[in-house]
Amino acid sequence: MTWDTIDLDTDEDSGVATITVDRPDQLNALTVDTLEAIEEALAEAEAAGARALVLAGAGDEAFVAGADISYMVELSTPEAQAYAELGHRVADAIESFPAPTVAAIDGYAFGGGSELALACDLRVAAERAVIGQTEIDLGIIPGWGGTQRLSRLVGDETARRLVFLGERIDATEAAAIGLVGEVVDDDAFDDRIDELAGELAAKPAFAMRAAKEALNGARDGTQAGGLALERRAWSGLFGTHDQREGMRAFLEKREPDFE
Repeated sequence: MTWDTIDLDTDEDSGVATITVDRPDQLNALTVDTLEAIEEALAEAEAAGARALVLAGAGDEAFVAGADISYMVELSTPEAQAYAELGHRVADAIESFPAPTVAAIDGYAFGGGSELALACDLRVAAERAVIGQTEIDLGIIPGWGGTQRLSRLVGDETARRLVFLGERIDATEAAAIGLVGEVVDDDAFDDRIDELAGELAAKPAFAMRAAKEALNGARDGTQAGGLALERRAWSGLFGTHDQREGMRAFLEKREPDFE
C-alpha cells in the first residue's frame, strides 16, 4: 500500500520498519489523512512481522510539528471528539505495537507530534530537537494521550509545568527530565537510529514482545480511564472562544486575545 503523506519502508534483512511522515513543507503536521495512513502503515508493518519500528519525520526541521491547526480551528465538539478518537487510536496502536518502537525526534516535536513520541517505547533526539506540549496557547489541552503519558514519564510536577506553560524545551533539557532517553549529534543522528533499531530487531522477538506487554501492563491501572477523560475534556473545548481565538491567532501569526 502507498500513501501521499507518509512512507513505510520495511527492511526484510534487519526486520526494521520505518514510518516517515512526509510533509516537510508543512513541518510534517498531522492531517486526518496522515493519521489514517499511519494507522494503516502500523497494521501493515505488524503484518509484515517487523521486529522493530521507527517513527520519523521527513526533512531536518521537524519530527512532527503537531496536528493540523487549520483543520481544527472550526471543529464542533462532536467533530473534535472524532478527531481525538483518531489520534488516540494511532497513539494506542504505536504503544501496543508488538515490537519495540523508536521515536526519531529530529527537529520540532510539538503538540500531537510530542504525543506520538510519548507513545513510543524509546525516544532519541537530535541535538537540534525542540519538544513541547504547546496546546495551551491554542486554547486547548493535549488530546492524544499527553496528559496521561507525559506525567508517567517525567513525573507529575514536570508534566504540569510543560502542559500549563506550553514550554518548548531543547534536547538537552528533555534528556535531563527523562522525556528522551538519548541525545545524538545532528550529523550522527541517522546512523544512531539505524544502529539502535537494528540492535532491537536482533533481539529475540517473542521475548521482546513479552517484555513490552509486561512493561506496558505495569502502568495500565488507571490509564484507560484517564485517556477517556482526556478525550472528553479536549473535545469539549472546541467551540469555546479561547479555542477559536487561539487557533485563529496561530494561523494569522499574531498574539491571541483569550477571555
